[in-house]
Amino acid sequence: MSEPKVGESAPNTGNAGKGRQKGSVNKTTKEAKEAIELAFQGLGGVDGLIKWAKNHRDSFYASIYPKLLPVQHKVGGDKDNPIGLTISWLPPTAE
Repeated sequence: MSEPKVGESAPNTGNAGKGRQKGSVNKTTKEAKEAIELAFQGLGGVDGLIKWAKNHRDSFYASIYPKLLPVQHKVGGDKDNPIGLTISWLPPTAE
């Protein structure tokens, strides 16, 4: 087999360069998620999160809860008729 000429593609080399299988998890991402889970459990798990959220409602609803909501790239509206969104919450009630 001869060398490819300048500007030509190299011959097919099988699986070389194809990368990771679709859907496979990056090892670093997997390890980071495991570390975050361990930290979550070490900080009290769900009970600890609830206790923290009761004292930091603004942070919880502004930073944490939205991560659970589905992402929509386009809700509607256009340049001349934009859609506005206002989010507000009532002060906590005595329990």
